[in-house]
Amino acid sequence: MRALRRAFTAALIVTTVAAASAVPGVANAKERGPKFAADPTTLVDTSIGNNGDGTTFPGAATPFGMVQLSPDTQLNKYASYDYAQDTVLGFSHTHLSGVGCQTMGNIRFMPTTGAVTSSDPAQYGARFSHANETRTPGYYGVEFDNGIRTELSATQRTGQHRYTYPGGSGAQNVLIEAGESNGSTYAGDVEVVGNDTVEGWVQGGNFCGETGKERYRVFFSAKFDRAFSTFGTWSDGSLAPDRREASRGSKRVGAWLTFDPAGGERVGASVGLSYTSVDGARLNRRAEQPKSFDKARSGAHDAWRDELNRMRVAGGTTADQRTYYSALYHSLLHPSIGSDVDNRYRGFDDEVHRADSTYYQMFSLWDTYRSQNQLVALLNPDKAADMAKSVLHVYEDGGWLPRWGLGNSETNVMSGDPVTPWIVDIHNRGLLDDRTSRRLFAALWKNANDVPADQSTFRGRDGNPTYVENGWVGYQDLPGYKFGDSRQAGSATLEYALGDCALSTMADGLGYEDKAATLASRCDNFTELWDPDVTSRGFSGFPVTRNADGTVAGDPDPTRSGAFHEGTAWQYQWLAQQDPQTLFGLMGGAAAAEQRLDTFFDMPTVLTDPAKAASQSWVTGAYDYHNNFAFNPNNEPDFHAPWMYAWTGSPWKTSAVLRAMRTLFTDDVYGMPGNDDLGATSSLLVFAMAGVFEAQPGSAAYIVTAPMFEKVEIRPEHGRRIGIEAPGADASKLQYVSSVRTDRGKAHKSWLSHEDLLRSGTIEVKLSDRPTKWGVGAAPPAVSQD
Repeated sequence: MRALRRAFTAALIVTTVAAASAVPGVANAKERGPKFAADPTTLVDTSIGNNGDGTTFPGAATPFGMVQLSPDTQLNKYASYDYAQDTVLGFSHTHLSGVGCQTMGNIRFMPTTGAVTSSDPAQYGARFSHANETRTPGYYGVEFDNGIRTELSATQRTGQHRYTYPGGSGAQNVLIEAGESNGSTYAGDVEVVGNDTVEGWVQGGNFCGETGKERYRVFFSAKFDRAFSTFGTWSDGSLAPDRREASRGSKRVGAWLTFDPAGGERVGASVGLSYTSVDGARLNRRAEQPKSFDKARSGAHDAWRDELNRMRVAGGTTADQRTYYSALYHSLLHPSIGSDVDNRYRGFDDEVHRADSTYYQMFSLWDTYRSQNQLVALLNPDKAADMAKSVLHVYEDGGWLPRWGLGNSETNVMSGDPVTPWIVDIHNRGLLDDRTSRRLFAALWKNANDVPADQSTFRGRDGNPTYVENGWVGYQDLPGYKFGDSRQAGSATLEYALGDCALSTMADGLGYEDKAATLASRCDNFTELWDPDVTSRGFSGFPVTRNADGTVAGDPDPTRSGAFHEGTAWQYQWLAQQDPQTLFGLMGGAAAAEQRLDTFFDMPTVLTDPAKAASQSWVTGAYDYHNNFAFNPNNEPDFHAPWMYAWTGSPWKTSAVLRAMRTLFTDDVYGMPGNDDLGATSSLLVFAMAGVFEAQPGSAAYIVTAPMFEKVEIRPEHGRRIGIEAPGADASKLQYVSSVRTDRGKAHKSWLSHEDLLRSGTIEVKLSDRPTKWGVGAAPPAVSQD
């Protein structure tokens, strides 16, 4: 592994030099076979997942932008937009894509006509039809049944509005609600400035049902392109015409602005956001203000076109391409920019700091470390490095590393140790300078061995006391707290072991030999949970949850969730991919493990009717992860499980499972089988359809499977082109890899290291309609193996 890491630096030099000679543009002059789309944004439908399962939003955003300007149809519900609803309550500026609980939805604007008679925004809800919506990356438009048309776009830190009012409708209003959001709002303030600007802030916090947590403050500065004729503010139920300032009482605060119809039918607004101050919001608005709404829309479109072209595909059906590009779009929305244009940001100590690069926030690490992190690091290495530096800022400002960071606050949601493999992946790709890597390692080492003194802010790895001593997290119920590692002790132990094993490679590469040895000794801590006497469905041996004294805690039935977070031992048994050989040894060997995998996926049905296996044999509901034994492609813990066949005698079965999984993703509103979780589920599909995936987080090694497009072209930022060519690839057919060749010659392994991928040039994948022996005995080594 040390030699492998030394190669990363050389690979980056080769990549940088090659970038200077890369041919610009989208298409090659002598392009053969299926053609790449001239504009992949036309193949994206932002409504995919806009339902109770996917919880995505349809509105306007730029890649990784601070602003997500989108309609709200339902408050206190996920992303606040449910496709089944027919009434818009307003358009708010902050959303998180695919989170399975209510949050954000701050600073809501709503155009109305007539007299303003209520301070309750719900009273102004407007009915609409989806036939009158326009959705495309960076733009959203809708015409209400009352004739008002709203158009939205965005820059990185601003939301751009354009309202068109029907003739003869009377007074033209814009209502701004700052005291009520999609979750709990604890404080808010608005001020009408002059005759064309409104500024203020809102303090929000509710996340996943918690109460009493003030987690972040969002500031805004909204400037309109026309002067108001009249205005007023409200607080709770009290309207105050001509009053310029208002503060939140028990629930609401806002302002209304009225425009004279004689001034025209259109009203435009530019809204700057900031997490530091109103001054920061004003600075962001002025710095990013486009010349017109149409320029903003054009700029957002161009940004998305460039991002989608970083990993473009050719071949397949239109539905295949719509599904793929929509997933790629959803993969690149987060983490979100958290700093102002001058790099000032609000830290986890609630103080304002200045970074030396863009600061990012909104880290859903339990989800994204398994798939989305790797995609961002591949396509946007500079941004990935800045995201890692942002996590370092969280540590240096707040004293600890995050698990699920919301704005400038740690929510402590979920379990395990996701930040470790997330950072190690970026380090092992050679994307961090030595000083940053060493500072991050110090933070990760502390996280892996200690516990925060005051767990009210950061819980850290709260299972460390028993884990470090015994090798497993001792079960302990924590009344009133949903997400403690000691409460999810079974899955937390497995997550800790994977994280420690990944961190051992970083320690080794940095020359910390003693620490590397200590961490490597924990790689196989999953064996501490293994109970050979537990049986299920004809198989013996499964992980169990243990008390601190080593006795089994609770019911060991592997089809019951118990202390496994959002899953069962059947699903979590595969979360030992850092050392598959040792895991399979516990199962009786690779052949016995393969039989267990076949049962897990219902392989006989996969091979005869892939869609039936996916829809009937596997876990089928987004929230049906409790008390199941089958593969759950709707939730993260067993995302990697299809690739576990790489270490058996039939690696071709991975390609079969992925073809079955593909049927669960469609190009309509119900096309997301589970919560997208800030792009984690979408990234899984992107990699599966492209034919490469890192199944061992932290390894920087991609397992190759049968692509679902005839051509995939990867153009990393500042990097050279990587082509994947698979003539005859068809997502609707079971196909398997028969051989792989790169510009460096025939591939004798079933995987490519990150630097090999960057230098591979064109990867030629030959496919077969029948299972092959390709890849047998050629899987990636254990993560800690030198």
